[in-house]
Amino acid sequence: MTEETTEHGPGIGGLSPRVAAWLAWSLCAATLVVLTISLVLILLGSSTPRGEIPWRNQAISLVGLIGAPILGGLIASRRPHNRYGWLWLGFGLGLTLQQLAASYAAYARVMEPGSLVAPRTISHVLALGGPLALSFAPFLLLLFPTGRLPSRRWRPLAWIASMSGATLLLLNLPYDRPDTVGGAVTTLTIVVVSLIFVTIFLSALSLVVRYHRASGVERQQLKWVALAAVLTIMFTIAQLSWLDQVLSDVVWNLLETAQQIVLYVAVGVAILRYRLYDIDVVINRTLVYLSLTAALVALYFGGIVLVQTTLRTLTGQESSLAVVASTLVIAALFNPLRRRIQSFIDRRFYRRKYDARKTLETFSATLRDETDLRALKGELTRVVGETMQPAHVSLWLRPDATRKGEQAD
Repeated sequence: MTEETTEHGPGIGGLSPRVAAWLAWSLCAATLVVLTISLVLILLGSSTPRGEIPWRNQAISLVGLIGAPILGGLIASRRPHNRYGWLWLGFGLGLTLQQLAASYAAYARVMEPGSLVAPRTISHVLALGGPLALSFAPFLLLLFPTGRLPSRRWRPLAWIASMSGATLLLLNLPYDRPDTVGGAVTTLTIVVVSLIFVTIFLSALSLVVRYHRASGVERQQLKWVALAAVLTIMFTIAQLSWLDQVLSDVVWNLLETAQQIVLYVAVGVAILRYRLYDIDVVINRTLVYLSLTAALVALYFGGIVLVQTTLRTLTGQESSLAVVASTLVIAALFNPLRRRIQSFIDRRFYRRKYDARKTLETFSATLRDETDLRALKGELTRVVGETMQPAHVSLWLRPDATRKGEQAD
């Protein structure tokens, strides 16, 4: 069952709700200050004549990081006894420290030497935020949404993830190493990072286990994260496809930032339970329009290539006719393709609702033509049983009221 939370429950570590909320927003504010410092360094560095530092991409990446501390602050202040919000605060702080390390080191390389204090040491210390965030990553999946493990069977995985994260932090501490020791540390770091990614994968499987065991509110919460996971997978597939050669780095950064924002919103809605039961509609529409967009893009570019190849073969030159023809085909296919995709998704993923809708459509047609009240009663009982699946169905027909001024028999 889902952990019931209230704003008046005890905070984490026995803190009062007011103190826990103050601490949560203080950590959020500190993280946003770190992000502000990174942005200032990025803006100062963008004014330099040297262009090898991708300042614009770094600035866009900052937008994707803002949501993590804000999400953590919202959850931790509203649900202080749920560890999940505090995990997001730690995860967001780690990411922002890592970003500040990159901005600090890049600024020190671009500007005049000596403009920043101890750039190598400070950037190395700040870079510990990366291993810190990676250490929290498995628990963001493993403890969703209650802040507790799915069951005691997952305790070994939690211990492995904790020990791996602590080891990774120790291996990344800034100190001088001889070449032999440095090589061994690098090898061990690779092993530990690989182990952490294994725990992340297993933690993702825990969400599947939770979903099959959950019901009610908790199942709806998991659907929100499933929606964000689908979008993340589709974004990753797009990066690995031919689109990677078509879109610029700035566009990819914008898309990645949008994907991160969707994740933050999905987790926030799931935990805080705002309009929770609209998720089925959101998932349905997302699947339909993402599939429709992918199909139309493939048809558009495929049509252009096909027409251009045909024209090149027949006339020896290319023409803008390919673009015009592909655009017209896309416009003509939009609605028919959308209906087919909607029907396929309803049959494949929403079979019970699809069958219920078809049953109601058939009953509506029967209702218009049926005049036998006894047959209509049996048909209505059958339809209610199939669509709503109640434990028992009964139908009472109210007798006609005696008309005013007439004697009852």
